[in-house]
Amino acid sequence: MTETTDSVLTLDDVRQAATRIETGVHRTPVVRSRTLDRLVGAEVFLKCENLQRAGAFKFRGAYNWMTQLTPRQREHGVVAYSSGNHAQAVALAAREFNTSAVIVMPADAPTAKRDATAGYGAEVVTYDRYTESREAIGEQLAADRGLTLIPPYDHPRTMAGQGTAALELLEEVGELDALLVPVGGGGLAAGCATAAKGLYPGMRVVGVEPEAGDDTARSLAAGERVSVPVPHTIADALTATTPGALTYPVNRRLLESVLLVSEDELRTAMRFVLERLKMLVEPAGACALAALLADRLDPARAGCLADEGPGRVGVILSGGNIGMERLMRVMGG
Repeated sequence: MTETTDSVLTLDDVRQAATRIETGVHRTPVVRSRTLDRLVGAEVFLKCENLQRAGAFKFRGAYNWMTQLTPRQREHGVVAYSSGNHAQAVALAAREFNTSAVIVMPADAPTAKRDATAGYGAEVVTYDRYTESREAIGEQLAADRGLTLIPPYDHPRTMAGQGTAALELLEEVGELDALLVPVGGGGLAAGCATAAKGLYPGMRVVGVEPEAGDDTARSLAAGERVSVPVPHTIADALTATTPGALTYPVNRRLLESVLLVSEDELRTAMRFVLERLKMLVEPAGACALAALLADRLDPARAGCLADEGPGRVGVILSGGNIGMERLMRVMGG
């Protein structure tokens, strides 16, 4: 892994990850909508990671990890902690590489995500997210069983894998004025920002968080990592309480800002994708689009290309893992 004095991640790292994962990870489609363009006054390019294997961008990082395990590590197996999407990704990737996976999940994780994780063959260990530390449980399992711990965001291998989503998008559509990316622990944002700014230094990269889980926005405002209580938000995949030790400095350097969206704005974005684009996204997956639909980003001031006409904006739809019962509860049905 290439390192520099100011970052644990480079464009070359993302490119190398793209080469490693190309045979196992979907190159997800980029979707356009004239209705969306008209609503926001920009040309919008939606990168559909809701259509990725295991239902979210997390499969990119998990698969990148698996390609780099030693034979001995594969023999012993892996462990991960996650509220759902990283859990499913690691479980599926482990199955693909004929190794075992133990996944530490909160007891109140969405049923569909827990069932899918077990369905991929993983052993699921539950914990109370309000009183117990998933990191401590994962590290103890790794030590006791000789497992390799695969972090959900705070590792260069994870970040590099996640960044391939933006790399693919920009390879397909070219330079954008701005790229909107959901922010949880910060791995997707750090990877995508590294790819985007590496290819086009003048591009704006903007993170988006739910109002109830604004740890990265608060940290950027404070100039240091700060923690928030466990967020109560429908965006269950964006419930990190503290930015990653490695992802935070990358995002502090490369993100222009972090925008916040409300629970109702998340629902509006989900409804738009379902009704107008005929696709399903989970609340976290709709987070970046929610900011655009809520006019948090002014496309007319999107950047250098905007002077030539409407701004060109990329949006990462990060995941689509939501069961029917929960979808109806979230949407009030």
